[in-house]
Amino acid sequence: MIRGEVWWVTGASSGIGEALALALSARGAAVILSGRREDALVALAKRCGEAVVLPFEATDFAAIPGLVEMAWAWKGRVHGLVNNAGITQRSLALETDFSVYRKIVDVDLMAPIALTQANLPRMTAAGGGRIVAISSIAGIVGAPLRSAYSAAKHGLIGYHDSVRCETAHLGMKVLVVAPGSVRTDASRNALAGDGVRRGVSDSGIDNGMPAPAAAAAILAALEADRRELILAEGWEAELARLRRADPDALFEQMAAVVAAGYAQRMADDKGA
Repeated sequence: MIRGEVWWVTGASSGIGEALALALSARGAAVILSGRREDALVALAKRCGEAVVLPFEATDFAAIPGLVEMAWAWKGRVHGLVNNAGITQRSLALETDFSVYRKIVDVDLMAPIALTQANLPRMTAAGGGRIVAISSIAGIVGAPLRSAYSAAKHGLIGYHDSVRCETAHLGMKVLVVAPGSVRTDASRNALAGDGVRRGVSDSGIDNGMPAPAAAAAILAALEADRRELILAEGWEAELARLRRADPDALFEQMAAVVAAGYAQRMADDKGA
């Protein structure tokens, strides 16, 4: 498993994607590195064993068929696909322009669907493969200040759950990962209600799980043939548990958090 396989990682220029690419490479995989920042991908490729860089904008749907051709031509096969590229937000729904919803849903949901749909027929024809979808605790819980992000990440889980059950008999395995706070630039790159990049991190992210630790947990889940991984600790893990065990209690808790001034505290939080 993994050694000798070809894995395609999107959003590989930083964060979980970068850490996963390095971890897969360390296990003997050849990696296809995709993302928007070609310079960062080239630098990452030098730290991997066998690697090829395929930079592209996640929402350039017209480019996907050609990229899939190049990816499969590199080694003749793609064994695994990591749908990781994404962008989040920090804004109340009442203060969020519709364009922000379109952008986040396109990047976080439609882009991974498009790439998966383009790879899936080839993977099943080759006898199967594996897909890792990086969702979020916000894909299980409707999180405040993240209505667009939660919508997209909920959809990502639903899509991949459907693909899993439809293609298991064709040799496909699908792992959905729901991380909590991971130490990345996610909050810094988050969109405000007007679509402008937030530009600052917050203490929750800055004190989150290190990306290499997240990657190690994801690979362990892959090797154990897990279908879902709640990659969170403490109160974030408890939120995911409550959503399934006692949703009314969760809904009350989330409403109380917002009523107590959560949005203002997040606006005042400039990192650790």
